[in-house]
Amino acid sequence: MPTPLSPVDATPPAVRAGVRGRLRRMLPDQVDGRVVVAAWATLVVQIGIVATGGLVRLTGSGLGCPTWPRCTADSFVATEEMGIHGVIEFGNRLLTFVLVAVAIVTFLFVVRMRRERRDLFWLALVIGLYVPLQAVIGGITVLTNLNPYVVGLHYFASVLLVTLSAALVVRVYAVPGPRRVAVPRAYRALTASTAIGVLVTVVVGILVTGSGPHAGDGGAARNGLDPEVMQHVHSWPAYVTLGLSLAAFAVAFRMPGTLRLPLWTGLLLATEAAQIGVGIWQARTGLPIALVNIHMVLAVVLVAAMTAVLMHQSLPAEARPRS
Repeated sequence: MPTPLSPVDATPPAVRAGVRGRLRRMLPDQVDGRVVVAAWATLVVQIGIVATGGLVRLTGSGLGCPTWPRCTADSFVATEEMGIHGVIEFGNRLLTFVLVAVAIVTFLFVVRMRRERRDLFWLALVIGLYVPLQAVIGGITVLTNLNPYVVGLHYFASVLLVTLSAALVVRVYAVPGPRRVAVPRAYRALTASTAIGVLVTVVVGILVTGSGPHAGDGGAARNGLDPEVMQHVHSWPAYVTLGLSLAAFAVAFRMPGTLRLPLWTGLLLATEAAQIGVGIWQARTGLPIALVNIHMVLAVVLVAAMTAVLMHQSLPAEARPRS
């Protein structure tokens, strides 16, 4: 006598297969509007979490939830007694779930094209796996009472996520298949040097922030560096990077027109100009919260723009460059 099917197995196999097939067919098998929107959403939320994380730090709410993964020893959510700092810190934690949701949707949108578009598949996968790791680093910052170096690592993890997200946006617009470098070696060296300048500027900026007054909590430690000296040190790679970017922009007009490098280097240059302007303004006005937060966000926008410049230097293997 046959064994009765359990409720889980009650659906006939053919029906289950049909449901899976319909769900699979709902997912894109090539880049379409949904994939483009998902890629842009990935970049936007990764930049957005930098803004909200900066707000946590700049309002002194870094220990608004004094432990992790719970908000308190007895609650996963902020309590009324914790006040506005608890609300701000818990709100930032909730945004992690938005990042996870966007990462999952983006991955699902590219999973059917994993053979034809391995670039999109691996970028989406790495971003999806990296987001929980970033949340864990955020938890460690709380458990270490906002150690400035751990906080800096938390910010730098967002820098890497923005880089990957910007690369994803660039690649969804790219023609699939083999590619070839379409710029001279000297120009690649110039933009690579500019990228190194951006990296050094961001890292030194993290150290500056770790020495300054915005520790995230009144009792949090500082890294012991002289903030006034570090502000000057921070400006050195920033101005070198600006000079390299000006050179990259000027030479970009001699590159193949198909690459649109004047556009991307122009965006890089404009972001740097805004970043330097805000940096000087905040230093001369006592580091007001709004300006510091804008400066933090512009730093990752700068990284995204630099990523776009680096990734717009190749063409499909069979394409002929348009001068």
